[in-house]
Amino acid sequence: MKRIIGVIVAGVIAFSGVYALAASLSVTSNALGAGVSTVAACQGATLNATYVPSYQAGLPGYSAGTVTLNGLASSCYGVPYKVTLSNGSNISLGEVTGTTPTSGTTLVVTFTTVNAASVTGVAVVLGG
Repeated sequence: MKRIIGVIVAGVIAFSGVYALAASLSVTSNALGAGVSTVAACQGATLNATYVPSYQAGLPGYSAGTVTLNGLASSCYGVPYKVTLSNGSNISLGEVTGTTPTSGTTLVVTFTTVNAASVTGVAVVLGG
């Protein structure tokens, strides 16, 4: 009986930790089905990621096109970034790297060969 109670208590503790971790994610999106949050020292607020599909005959179908990140903090101006689009198995479909702008709150990234129908997640890394 003590083992059963111990297993139940361990399960409750593990679930509580996972739930608390999931509640701290802050990537939002109106167009993508999932998000991954990487906390950057320069970015305390939520980034909102959206994309506009564009038709690509070679895929066939639509590519993810332009990914727009809104809410960039001024403390993140001029830092390196990496934006990765992934599928339902969390496999990278494509990534773009560069440097954030030195003004404004919007970062626009262009993907050309990522099938929009396959995209379920976006990961953004700011700095380092």
